[in-house]
Amino acid sequence: MSQVKTQQMGRLLAAGSKDLIDEVVDALAELNALHIIEYDGTDEGFNLGTPKEEAEEVGKRLSKLRSAASLVDVSGPKKPVSAKKVRSELENNLSKAVEYLLEKSTRLDSVENSLSSLEEEAAVLELISSIDLDVELLSGYSELSSFVGTVNDLEMAKEITSNSLFFSGVSKKTKVIAVFVKNSDSNDTQSQLNASGFQAINLPENGNGSSHILLSDVRESISALSKEKSSISEEIDNWTNEFGESLVCGLELLEREHDILTAPVKIAVSEHAFFIDGWIEMSRSEEVKSALSKSCLYTEVSPFVLKAGGGGHGHSDHAHHQEMPPISYQNRKVSKPMELLTDAVGRPAYGRIDPTLFMFVTYPIFFGMMLGDMAYGLVTMSLGALVMSRAGSNEMMNLGGKFLVYIGLGTLGFGYIYAEFAGWEILPHHGHNPAENLAFLYPFELDHGHAWAAHLPFGIELAFPFHRVTPTSDYGNLEHLIVLTIYLGFLHIIFGRIIGFRDVLFYGTDHGHVGLLAAFFEHGVWILLLIGGFMFSYGYLGPDEAEYMMQPGAIVALSAVILLMWTLYNYHGIPLAISLLLAPIEAIGMMPSVISYVRLFAVGIVGVKIAETGNMLWDP
Repeated sequence: MSQVKTQQMGRLLAAGSKDLIDEVVDALAELNALHIIEYDGTDEGFNLGTPKEEAEEVGKRLSKLRSAASLVDVSGPKKPVSAKKVRSELENNLSKAVEYLLEKSTRLDSVENSLSSLEEEAAVLELISSIDLDVELLSGYSELSSFVGTVNDLEMAKEITSNSLFFSGVSKKTKVIAVFVKNSDSNDTQSQLNASGFQAINLPENGNGSSHILLSDVRESISALSKEKSSISEEIDNWTNEFGESLVCGLELLEREHDILTAPVKIAVSEHAFFIDGWIEMSRSEEVKSALSKSCLYTEVSPFVLKAGGGGHGHSDHAHHQEMPPISYQNRKVSKPMELLTDAVGRPAYGRIDPTLFMFVTYPIFFGMMLGDMAYGLVTMSLGALVMSRAGSNEMMNLGGKFLVYIGLGTLGFGYIYAEFAGWEILPHHGHNPAENLAFLYPFELDHGHAWAAHLPFGIELAFPFHRVTPTSDYGNLEHLIVLTIYLGFLHIIFGRIIGFRDVLFYGTDHGHVGLLAAFFEHGVWILLLIGGFMFSYGYLGPDEAEYMMQPGAIVALSAVILLMWTLYNYHGIPLAISLLLAPIEAIGMMPSVISYVRLFAVGIVGVKIAETGNMLWDP
């Protein structure tokens, strides 16, 4: 049963001479087994420790490496690298390389800023070069007001001829004008220009001479800076290829060292002593105590005992709060990839059943039932293998690749059961298709496409191959799959409620209720409702000989609804009047929850029909 529960945790308390605190920190860092509880400074005579002297220097180096890592897109090595080699690179080539990268990055930022400024200036010069006036003549007058810009309606702008100098030109279909008027006429001129859609141009500062010559000079500068930018970018790319993996390794090593060097600030120290408080896995308690025995005068590990109903939200007068340890998974190998799913929905509370092992079984089955095609299974497995081959030392990618392989195996297995490949039936009831060449995979004597068939109680029909896309009227199993998915949903929900029953029985609810009675009302009532609902439904919809199940099923279901009213009132704190109305609604809501498992059938059928449509496009 160990694999269906999280690791048992224990509380570590260790104390010793202050002179040996560094040895203790180093030992704990090497073990990597302690989840330290930071000291809050509430105990008289104790204060927070101080970091080691090297912490400041390591912090500076770490800051530089983080800056470098933010500038380039790097990934870790495919194989683990020894700390000795990483430390050697940090002391030699990598430090100088990081300085070089930071310098190049600073220069690249400067070049990009200059390019942006010059490109804006070039755009302005290109516009004003169309009016063929030297740049210094466009502004700087004391008695005249100048208006240089673009207009939408050039003819309207030309009407401003009284007591003014007017120049115009066209640059790439953009109409450019320069108007000079007395200061006294500037307001009227501005109004007239606005009517023609005038937009002022920001003239270059300190510009002198021909705009054509200035534009040529600016373009030369842009060309030179663009080449420099390309050169620097290429150098940075080369740097990434050469030092990228070393940067990732060095960053990881320095972060670890910095954590170790600053760890004393989380530890309580007095003038002569220290004490450490934290959580460890009980499976490693002896290992930790042995490692600390040389440097600690006192070491104790107390197994954490979960109080029934602990960690509640205070909805009950008996609810109480308990400091909870971190959640640590059991050591797994085969089912470990499924921890990704568990983390996605949230790790179970301490002491509760860990669903990881169950998802290792159910998820590939559900996914396989939906997709159920040998070709898609092979593709998914190949994708998983590709991800694993590219993962290197990245554990997350490696687990993700294994996860894809698992669901690919489920898809391949059900594809064989369904006798489907790339959207085609390998054993079609009508017509022909390329997948028929795989019929050798079914070296059985077939009767209407089945090697065997089983007729089980409650209308359950099993067969191999199981033709899920062919109606039963044509010797297929389409309707049988619908029934199977409903039964699967019924059993899956029942199983979940049984797990919940166990958790409440031993550990209670978030509301503080615990024990057999609480477990019955929290989960047992729902189990009764499901069983009663099934009996009634099968008696109503099933064969005539099953009609006897309707009455007892209805009695059980109605009794469960009445009990659910009490559950909502007594165990969830909902007012009685609301509970009387809410319980029937909640009970009816269980029916679509069960029926929703039909999507295991529906999604697969839709996928097959889409693939079939695509295959028809290629059918001559």
